[in-house]
Amino acid sequence: MPFASVNDLILHHRIDGPQDGPVVVLANSLGCDLRIWDEVAGVLSGRYRVVCYDKRGHGLSSQKAGPSTIADHADDLIGLVDHLGIGNFAIVGLSVGGLIAQDIAGRFGGRLQAMVLCDTAAKIGTAEAWNARIGAIETGGLLSIADTVVARWFGEDFRTRRPVDVAGWTTMLARMPADGYVDACRAIRDADYRASAAAIVVPTLCIAGSEDLSTPPDLVRETASLIPGARFEIIDGAGHLPPLEVPAELSARIGAFLEECGLG
Repeated sequence: MPFASVNDLILHHRIDGPQDGPVVVLANSLGCDLRIWDEVAGVLSGRYRVVCYDKRGHGLSSQKAGPSTIADHADDLIGLVDHLGIGNFAIVGLSVGGLIAQDIAGRFGGRLQAMVLCDTAAKIGTAEAWNARIGAIETGGLLSIADTVVARWFGEDFRTRRPVDVAGWTTMLARMPADGYVDACRAIRDADYRASAAAIVVPTLCIAGSEDLSTPPDLVRETASLIPGARFEIIDGAGHLPPLEVPAELSARIGAFLEECGLG
């Protein structure tokens, strides 16, 4: 179980696949740890060197005192890939992971070979909504919001067919460090990449689940329209976390796009 000292943090991460394969970094959504990528990484690692990690304040990674920004999270990831001796890489960013990816594309774009933005946007939610969520957690803890959040994670079909899995992922969320979750909420609240999206030159694929209530398809489509040359695709029936709902389809779309970009 690898850990790395980066930016005065301990970052938990995992590497799968061939040592000499093209590198793909998978960046998690809010309230999740790297286990959400298990099936996707299992597919992609046949061809790629796949790096999964827990961002600061999530999973087994540590948290710093004081507020962080999305740029701080991006610096953490760049520090991690530097620690691993990785130069250029592709990135798949899910939800807040997509914000981190956009920040890297803006400031370290020369290192990115391709970018997949999954169920994310250049601007996610409103300050009022994020402040309300933060207030609820500070009053009642993560458990008080877990059912509401998870209901937005998965499409109706998945929730009906796989209630045990839904319960398990709800437990993951409820056990997340509350201070790390709240800090990430504030970072998302304050992030806005709409003005800078036009300067992104990284080949980009934007994917949305048709039943995503957190970053609805129209919002993801709008983000794709801001990034020069970006393509937009919908996965029917999926909610906010396609790596858990439809890992085979998501892996196929990621793999096909990376091949188009000359990777693999």
